[in-house]
This record gives sequence, C-alpha cells and structure tokens, in this order.
Amino acid sequence: MRLIKIGETVNSVKVVDFAGSVMSIRRDSFACVADSRSYALLDINRQLKIPLFPISSLDDSGATGGRVEDISGNSTGGISRSSSSAQASHSLTTDDRSHGRSKSLGTFMTGRGIRTDSGDRSGRETADIFREESPAPREPSPGINKPLPAAPVESATIAQSSSVAPPIAVYLKPHIVSPTPQEFLLVTGTGPRDPGVGMFVNLEGDVTRSTLEFDQYPDQLVADGRGVGVEPTPSNFEDEEEGYVLASMARDFGDSLRNGVEIQRWDLDLGEGEANKHWLEAPPASYMNTTDQPPNIGLRYVLDPGNVFFDDVVDRLRRKRFSPFKSRAMDASILSLRKVNSNAAMSLRRAVPEGEDPSRKGWEQQKNDEELQFAQRLGQSRTHVVAWSTNHIWWTVRNPLILRLDSSLSDLKSSQTFAGTYSTLDRREVVSMINSLRSREAKTEAEFLSLAYIRQKAGLMLFLSILDALAEQPSEAEYRAAEEALLDGGLDPRVILAIIPFLRNEIVEGNNGIWVHGGVKDAADDFVTNSVTDISAAKDINMSGHILHFLRRFLAAWRKKKGFGSVSNLDEVFKSVDAALLVVLLEVDSSSPRGPPKGKSVRVELYDLVDHGMDCFERAIALLESHHRLYVLSRLYQSRKMAGEVLATWRRIVEGELDEGGEFRDGEQKVREYLTKIRNPALVEEYGVWLATRNPKLGVQVFAEDRSSVKFEPTQVVNILRKRAPGAVKDYLEYLVFEKHHTQYINELLAYYLDIVTSKLEESPDARAILAQTYESYRALRPPKPTYRQFITDNTIDEEWWHSRLRLLQLLGGSQGSASQYDVAAILARIAPYSSELVPEVIILDGRQSLHEDALRLLTHGLGDYDTAINYCLLGGSSIYHPVSGTVAREILPTREQQASLFRHLLTEFLKIEDISNRIEQTSSLLDRFGGWFDVSYVLPLIPNTWSVDLVSGFLVSALRRIVRERSETIVGKALSGVENIRINADLVGELDKAGPELGT
Repeated sequence: MRLIKIGETVNSVKVVDFAGSVMSIRRDSFACVADSRSYALLDINRQLKIPLFPISSLDDSGATGGRVEDISGNSTGGISRSSSSAQASHSLTTDDRSHGRSKSLGTFMTGRGIRTDSGDRSGRETADIFREESPAPREPSPGINKPLPAAPVESATIAQSSSVAPPIAVYLKPHIVSPTPQEFLLVTGTGPRDPGVGMFVNLEGDVTRSTLEFDQYPDQLVADGRGVGVEPTPSNFEDEEEGYVLASMARDFGDSLRNGVEIQRWDLDLGEGEANKHWLEAPPASYMNTTDQPPNIGLRYVLDPGNVFFDDVVDRLRRKRFSPFKSRAMDASILSLRKVNSNAAMSLRRAVPEGEDPSRKGWEQQKNDEELQFAQRLGQSRTHVVAWSTNHIWWTVRNPLILRLDSSLSDLKSSQTFAGTYSTLDRREVVSMINSLRSREAKTEAEFLSLAYIRQKAGLMLFLSILDALAEQPSEAEYRAAEEALLDGGLDPRVILAIIPFLRNEIVEGNNGIWVHGGVKDAADDFVTNSVTDISAAKDINMSGHILHFLRRFLAAWRKKKGFGSVSNLDEVFKSVDAALLVVLLEVDSSSPRGPPKGKSVRVELYDLVDHGMDCFERAIALLESHHRLYVLSRLYQSRKMAGEVLATWRRIVEGELDEGGEFRDGEQKVREYLTKIRNPALVEEYGVWLATRNPKLGVQVFAEDRSSVKFEPTQVVNILRKRAPGAVKDYLEYLVFEKHHTQYINELLAYYLDIVTSKLEESPDARAILAQTYESYRALRPPKPTYRQFITDNTIDEEWWHSRLRLLQLLGGSQGSASQYDVAAILARIAPYSSELVPEVIILDGRQSLHEDALRLLTHGLGDYDTAINYCLLGGSSIYHPVSGTVAREILPTREQQASLFRHLLTEFLKIEDISNRIEQTSSLLDRFGGWFDVSYVLPLIPNTWSVDLVSGFLVSALRRIVRERSETIVGKALSGVENIRINADLVGELDKAGPELGT
C-alpha cells in the first residue's frame, strides 16, 4: 500500500486519545463494545451481555467470559455460557509471527506521480476523520454494571495474596473492527509498548480464526477488504477480495522509535512463523520541517471512497508501437550471420521500407492518443481508508495488482550482467510466479489486462534469460513456463522474433505496426538495443540448439491460433510466424541425414508446415530456394495445387540441380505417378514427352496408363513421340503390344525391331560373329539341352539390338496371337540378306509359308535344336518359340495324319545328321517317343543295315505290340461281326416263320 496526499494541507489534525472511553461496533442486532477494561458482546434484541476478555492481559480486577448477563434489569443472576464459549475465552495464544518489508506493498509513503480526485465528497470524508471515536458514555441501565459472582478462592491463595502488593492498573486503548458480517476483531495486550494480539470472535463470542500479532500495541486499527472466502454482501460487494488489517503504531528500530503503519493479511491462515507484514511510513517531506522523526499517524475507514489515479499503471498498460528494425545492433547482427551461415544470410535480405503513405499521415499519433485514453481508464483505484499526521492527510490506497507483481518481477532481476548484455534472473522464482497466476481469474478489465501484462513480461524475461549463453542451462520446466506465459499472455510473437537477429527479418509489420504494452516494449527495446554484435556470440546465442528447440515449439503453438478472433493483425502476425518457423525448421533439419524422414523427425514437421498452407507463400519460396530445399518447395507448390510448378521443381531435381535434403528418390517414377493424377492435358503431354526422352520405358506409361486422368489415343501418342521423342516410339509400341495386347501395332513394331537388328548386323561384323558363335556353341551342347531360344535368353547381351532380336522372335513366333497379323513376305524380303545370321527367324517364316521340309532341315542341321523340331511337328509349325500350354487354339492344331507326315520328314533329316552318335541318339529317341506316328513298314527300310537291332528295339517292340494289339483287335472285331451276322440271320428266320407260306399265282 501507499499514502496518496489528499488536496491541500490543513492547519492541524488532532489524533484523538480514546483512553478511558467506551466504543462499540454493531452488526444487525449484535454489538461488540469495550470500556476501559474489557470487551463484551451485546444481544440488543434479547438484552443480553456476553463478557469476553480484558483488554490488558495483566488486568485481573475481575473475571470475564464466565456467564451471560441479562441487562434488561429483570434478571437476578447470570446465565451460564456454553463450554465452548468459556473455553474459547481462555484459549488466547500469541503466535510468534515474523514480519518483513514487502517488496510490493511496502512502498514508503509518497505522493509523487499520482493524481487524486477531489470531488464534492472529499469534505464530507474529511469531516469523518475528526469525529470522536465513540459517543460519550450513557448512564448504565440497572444491572449492566452488576458484578458477576466472585469465583471461589482457595484459602492458601488468599493468604498468599495478602502479602503481595496489588498490581498497577494498566489501561489500554480498545480496538474493535468488524472485517466480516459475522466476526469482530479485538486487540489485547500487556502494555502500550508491548506486542498486541488480535482475536476474531463471532456473534456468539467464540474464537473463529487464528490470532494476529502486532509488533506494538496499535494506536489505530482499520480493516480493509472483503476477505478471501467471505460471501459478498451489498455493503462489501465492491470491496477488494484480499483482506488487510492496518495498524498505526510506534515501532522500536533499535536506534530510534518510528511511527508508521503495520499491514498484514487477516483472511489467510499462514501458520506459525509465516506471517508477512509490511511497514509503511509517512513521506519524509511531511515532517522534515517540524521534527526529525515521523509523528503519530491516525487511520480511519470512511464511507465515501476516494478515487486515486496511478500514472505508473497507465505507463505500463498503455500500448505503444514497437519498432523491431530501429536498433543500432540490427546491421551488425545481420553482418555477423552472413559471415557465419550463407543460407541464413540470404534469408536476411529484405527490401528497404517504402515511405509513409500520405493518406495515413498522422495515424500513429492518433493511435497513441486512443491507447492513452483507454489506458487512463485502467489507472483508477478506489479506497476507503484515510491516514493523517500533523497537518497532512492521505488516502491509504493499495498498490494496483500490476504494480505489485511488476515490482516483484523487477526484484527477481539482479543488476549484475554478463558482457554488458544479459541481466541475471532468478528463473525458479519467475516460474513460481507464472505458476501462481495459472489459476487466477480476473474480475475486472484492469485486472484482466494486468495479468496478461505480467504473463507477457514474465515470459519475456524468462526467454531473455534463456538466451544468456553464460547462465545455467535452462530446465524443461523453465522452457515450458516461458512458452506458456508468452502464449497465455498473448504477446505478439513478432516481439520475440525481433530479439533473435536471424529471425528479425521475417517480421511483417504491416500498415498498423506492432503495438504492445509499454512495460513489455521497454524490456524488449532494452535487449534489442544492447544485443551482442560479436560474430561468434551471435551464432552461439541465437542459433544454439536449445534456443531453436524453444522457438520451434513456441512458433508451432502460435500457428494453432490461426483464425482466432482474439488475435489482432492476423495477416501480418501469421506471415511472420510461418516464415520464422520455416527458418527455424530448416536450420534444425540441416543436420538431419539425407533422404526421406524416418519416424517423427523434424523433417516430418517441416513437411507438415508446408503442406498445410503458409501465409507467407512468396517468402517461403525465397527461403526454400536460398536453402536449396527443392523437394520441400515442391510440396509447398502442391499445397496450392500448382501442378506446373511442382513438375518444374521435380524436373530441376531429376536433371541434377542441388537439393540439400536428398528426399526425392525415384524421381522419374514419382513424376510418372503424379502425371496420372493431374487433369491438365498440356502438362501431361509436356512432362510425359520429357520423361519419355529421359526414360522411354517409363515415359510411355504416362500415355498408355489406364488409370490416368487424361486419356490419349494411341495414334495421337505415336505421332507426338515421333516428333518430340523418337527414341520412345518403340517402347510405346512394345507397351501397346506386349502389355495392352493391341495387335494392330505388331507390323510397325516388327519394323522397328528389324531396323535395329539389320542395322546392327550391317554395320557391325562383331554382331554377325556373335550370332554365328551362338549357333556353334549351341550345336556343341550335348542333349539334354534347352531350346535355342532359351539358350540365347539365358546368355543375353545387354545391348539394344540383342533385346530387340529376342522381342522379334517373340512376335514372329506368334506369342501375341500375331500369326496372321504381320506381312511374311515383307519381313522375308528384309531379312533375306542376313538369312545365315537370322536362322530362327527364317525357320519361323518358312513354317508360316508351310515350307515344312525347309524349316525342319534348318532346325536339324542349321541350329541343331532337336526338341524344337519335334515341337514343330506336333504344332504344325505354329508358335514354336513360346510356351505351348494354354496358348494354342485346338482348332489350329494339325491332324494326326499331318503330324505323321511331318514326323516322317523329321526322321529323314535325323538320319542325315553328320555326327553318327548324335544321329543314332536322336533317331532312336524320336522312334521311341513318337513311334505311334510311324508305320513300321516305312521305318524299317530307312534304318541302315549296320545299325544294331538294339538301337531301334524300343520302336520295334512298341510296333510289334501295336501290331499284335491291332491283330487281336481285328480278330475280336471279326468275331463280333460274325456273332452280329448270326443274330441278324436268326432274326430273319424268325420273321419268315411268323409270316408262313404263301401260294404262288
């Protein structure tokens, strides 16, 4: 609390001496009264008196608190009180309560810098001060002063007391105040310069609360405030909730006796040794001209309140414009970071602010005036307590909440600094203060703004302390407390960004600027002005891991406020927040390993930031470009559905431009997948052709994909590829033929294969030698051996012409149902010059022309592919170079007679094999496996006489068995026919017998 001077001084003010007088305070039908010796309660309606206790504990002139007396004049004796009341009157304790000077309430009496209202009511209030403490005592009614019956006294006690001198009577001034509608506060003591004890009694005389201790017996006593936990009534509804007791007294300070006011809470049970007392003295200017020590101080509670104005409150709560770029350390900080980190340096470049808009001239002064007018409403305070001394009168007013808490914050900050920049701070106490405000609810507008201001300043101070690289490492609780205070207080995040040099350039002020409470602005300005400009210090302080971690959480929490109506200047604030958070995440992520993120890493948070819309879109593009984060930039474009920019950025990465993150793996595949999703035909065509040029096999899928949102006609695609990506035409045709089974493109695809193969054979003797070598190597293999097609597939050469030849054989063999889809004559004409190199192709084409003897001769002697030759006979020359099962229609298979004819030709060729062992082996195998297709009379003349019977024994045995089986089947058939003939003849005879003879004519 503090003393605020009221108006002009008066000639003299008398502090009335109440010694020996009677005083009383009434609550409804009950009154608490006191004479010069003791306190009592009066029940006015029932005319009863409840004696309580003496004022002085040394006063033993009479017993009190034993009986309830009838003061109506009709009672002849006392009424016993309840045991609880009697016991309560004897349970007085003097708790040893410590006291100390308050850092928030213990301000010395001063009237500087604060105005006071001097309305019409001030004269009436001043008149109350000079009124007597209580009216003159009236004649007591019969029975009031009637003494209580004397208590029994032991004889030994009486004898002893007769030899002791009677004690000197001590008269103390009674003090009665009623802090609540149901309680009275009474003061007792032993002497005027001894400590006093305050006791609370209810309307029944029972003690209700813990006692209060006064360092000296008070001269004056006043209670102010409703009290915590006390139900409000119409009479105290507007009072402050905190309850205080003000006691004027003379306190001995060792070297002098000084008068002042002792202040303590009455509504809190702090416990023994925890009482927090505050000492308040009159301003020295009020008595220095008359005496060397403060005179006595009088106190009185008046009915009409006084209005007091606090300039300090206005100065702290008034919002002022904060200019983050107007500091001498700005350029130096930027310069330092440019030398430290090139990426950060690029992000710090900003345009020179343009001149002020002439149409807005004077807007800032107008805004200042509006803020001042608003803040002045918050500087008003009310009080009912006046104090006076000599010829001076003051309002005794509580320090407003904001001044008390702000003073406590200032006391937690020491004057010692490191490197002339950071003041040391008791972080634990600041965190404790922040936690104490967490559940506190504001009851007025001024209190609401005061709590917000304190949270803002406490959070800011804690954050500035965290920036101290020389101080102790902050704990997680301190980080959380700073973040919570800044968020709950609603401090504009641009103030925090202004404190960090490498984020300062991300601030967007806008036309309205940044407006914060004056006290917060002063703290931020002081720090920004005195920021460290040393290169290494700037790097360590502003880009250290724990600072980045705090900013990452703080700015991410601010982003969640998007759309909240309570945030002013939404556009500028969230543009600044988004840009700053992007810078922080890029800095933190710079140390992450290259490649896609794993788990919940900072890279995932970076993706989430750009994926969900950034208000600072243009600035984000510049930042990502300067940090070479192209893949993240493409995600930013995707969030705005800018497909063209997405594809352009991906093309830059695929073509080799630096992407620091390295996340874009399998880029060409991702481009292909993305092209199937977009609906812009021009983009699909442009980037499909680009992809087909780089990776033909992958690029052509863009145009042939069934799931693609944009459909292209194959003819259209072929024309596009021929003009802009000719190297991809063959791959597109392969995709159509082999994947989509579009047989109408077989001839065109065959032409491409033939062009590739024949061109290679024409220009490369090595290629021809390779093919010749394959034939020799294959013929040299001993059975069992794979087919020639399988052989060249297993021994493939990673060259385009080789793969094209394999595909050529596949198409010519009819694997795509292409037997009747290509022009045999045209193909024969093209491969005729290379018939010795392209033997399998010639065999397939001979089979298509029914030149089976030529085909079998080449298979047997040209290739030595005996299994394929057998397969040729079974299939009639169709589909010999692809799996047979389930692929050849039954209707196109040859008849058994046709197969037998082909096998006869094949037997003839096998008997012509030059290698005698191979000849015998293949002939024997053919006769053993497929003897059913041969007539023994045809085979035996062909078998050389020099061959052993064992070589064809298998065929002969099977042939004989077949002959025997056929002979047996013939005999059975004849017998069955004879039986059938006899049965028919018998049936005929029977029919003739039935008909009988007939006479001839």
